[in-house]
Amino acid sequence: MPPTLASLVRHPGLKLSVLAGEDRLETPVRWAHVSELADPVPYMEGGELLLITAMQIEADDPEEMSRYVRRLLGAGVVGLGFALGVNYAEVPPALATAAKEEGLPLLGVPRRTPFIAISKAVSAAIAADQYRAVTAGFEAQRELTRAAIGAEGPAALLARLAAHVDGWAALYDVSGAVVAAAPDWAARRAARLTPDVERLRSRPGPASIVVGGGCASAGATGAEPAEDAAVADRVELQSLGTGRRTRGVLAVGTGAPLGTAERYAVHSAVALLTLTTERSRALQEAEQRLGAAVLRMLLAGEPDHARAVAGRLYGGLLDAPFRMLVAEVPSGGTAQQPHAAPAAAEEATAELPTEATTGAGEAEAADPLGTLIDTMEAAAARIGESVLVVPDGERLIVLAPDGGAAVAACAEHAQAVEARRGTRARPRDRAAAAPRGDELVIGLSAPAGPIAAAAAYRQAEQALSVARRRGRMLVEHEQVAAGSVLPLLADDAVRAFADGMLRALHEHDATGRGDLVASLRAWLSRHGQWDAAAADLGVHRHTLRYRMRRVEEILGRSLDDPDVRMELWLALKATAPGTST
Repeated sequence: MPPTLASLVRHPGLKLSVLAGEDRLETPVRWAHVSELADPVPYMEGGELLLITAMQIEADDPEEMSRYVRRLLGAGVVGLGFALGVNYAEVPPALATAAKEEGLPLLGVPRRTPFIAISKAVSAAIAADQYRAVTAGFEAQRELTRAAIGAEGPAALLARLAAHVDGWAALYDVSGAVVAAAPDWAARRAARLTPDVERLRSRPGPASIVVGGGCASAGATGAEPAEDAAVADRVELQSLGTGRRTRGVLAVGTGAPLGTAERYAVHSAVALLTLTTERSRALQEAEQRLGAAVLRMLLAGEPDHARAVAGRLYGGLLDAPFRMLVAEVPSGGTAQQPHAAPAAAEEATAELPTEATTGAGEAEAADPLGTLIDTMEAAAARIGESVLVVPDGERLIVLAPDGGAAVAACAEHAQAVEARRGTRARPRDRAAAAPRGDELVIGLSAPAGPIAAAAAYRQAEQALSVARRRGRMLVEHEQVAAGSVLPLLADDAVRAFADGMLRALHEHDATGRGDLVASLRAWLSRHGQWDAAAADLGVHRHTLRYRMRRVEEILGRSLDDPDVRMELWLALKATAPGTST
């Protein structure tokens, strides 16, 4: 610990005597300073033991001494050392009285003790304290390192760190969830800091914040439990990660600000946890290359080879039904044409990258694809679930267990993002439905096995295409298959085709020579039944027959052809009011 007035008084070589302020001798001393100025306050920083001989002060004036002592206390001076036998044989009564009344410790310095001896004693004690702190810090670093590489990993490291700082420690993953805490009760305290962790994660790393004592500053909404002894603690939150994106957060709670040794321990823990939570770039690239190879084999119809290559890293993922997810950020806010689903092994291989790309190494935390990866991987890691992630430029392909934590986290993330976007409250027209350029869209396949991976990929692509048109962040293939085909017609290319097919009929009707479009719609809706369609139109069936012959003449197509009838019906539906939903 740093030197105190009491330790200086006990120093056998100084022979100091206590003349006032006996109850404040445990105050730490930052430095010993000599000044004979009548007002030394401008040159004080606080924490000093001021040494004087009273050459320039009116030591016999009670009022002046009272003001002098008060100024020293106001500047943070922790004690006053008075040289005996130099200018005064004893401490003047006015000064002694003022020191006692104001509570300023007053030490008598015998003539045989030079001021420089006191300064050296303070300096040596400070140096010894710093050496002890550095030594303790290095020892803490060694202990934390042994814990980090042990079988228990981060949990053991947090336990050692909590012991070193005489407090508690907790680790949050990339999603902000508490994954480990020490002691055990600290998990409750750490969970109440989630808003502060989210605030730290929104900042580019490295970053840190200090949360003061009490639940209000920690973001809690109610009274803390009476049994929780850490209510009024001081918590430091430190981001983990080598890039600008936070990979985790370390929380350290103590009853007082950290000392030098404790600070060394925390910095060591941050470095070690960063190494354990953020894998090396080479390892990430290797895993992604392996994942891309496994995916290419699955899409090429080679599940046995894919399982052999996957090994223990992804092998368990292929032993149960999985979901295929395709995600992308539309460019420029306009719906893009979907990537063609592979119909053969060669097409499948062309669609996927030959090497997995790592993306921007220092991407912002708000990067949509990066955030989705972090969310799904963090959820999977908490329960030991395998997830295959293959970045593909501005797209992302993921294989995750059906009904697992990663798929559930993806759905929850989509719901939260759509709630913030206000997607459900948007006007349901094509302009509103098109996602903005910075909005993520996701297509999710139905459950599938390795042998049906190519079909799952096509399903995810189809769901992604529907997500773009509907302005939704996430669409599952089951929703596409179970819904109506009509929303799929709300596409600019389909609308252009429909307008071109019906343009000649609309131009004919515009001349007032008959209502061919309405007649065609009624005839098709009645499956070609002349009497029923004529009754709907309020005309004779011969009139309707004449109009259908005119439709065939104008279009140059035969209505006996079922493909023609289908195309005309879809064209009518695509151009009908409200089809844009």
